[in-house]
Amino acid sequence: MSRLLPFIGFMLLAALFGFGIWWNTQHDPNAIPTPLLDKPAPAFNLPKLYEPTQTVSKADLLGKPYLLNVFASWCIECGVEHPVLQAEGPTLGVQLVGYNYKDAPADAKRWLAEHGSPYAVVIADEPGQTAIDFGVYGAPESFLIDARGVIRYKHIGPLTPEVVAKELKPAIAALRKETP
Repeated sequence: MSRLLPFIGFMLLAALFGFGIWWNTQHDPNAIPTPLLDKPAPAFNLPKLYEPTQTVSKADLLGKPYLLNVFASWCIECGVEHPVLQAEGPTLGVQLVGYNYKDAPADAKRWLAEHGSPYAVVIADEPGQTAIDFGVYGAPESFLIDARGVIRYKHIGPLTPEVVAKELKPAIAALRKETP
């Protein structure tokens, strides 16, 4: 019996390894579920980056769908995503709202001046408190929010042309079908 223990241990490890491979072929290893999908977006009231005495609230954005894009000047992947937002943003048919996350306003303004701004409006959450309500893990992240303020799509990581074409644009098209 003691001679079988190494064999049994090896078989158990092989089975576990095989299960792991099978699991990864059936599930997206980059997908992180969000409990907020198809639920109302959290209420917020944040200052505008360029006019900090003025605020933007969830209520201000109701009535039209929008893409809330979480970014920061310190975020390397945001630099990868930014040209995609500039190229694809005008073709999306929804307002692009920049959500500056845990960033000094001067740094964010400098970054946007250098890279250009695809956003209709940029709101600032320097302490990152409101981002917690959205379940933000880090930047970049994007939320498609419908005209009623319900989160319909979330993407963690940079938006790429492939993600825009295969995920975001179909999600936006589905919103148009829902709206009379």
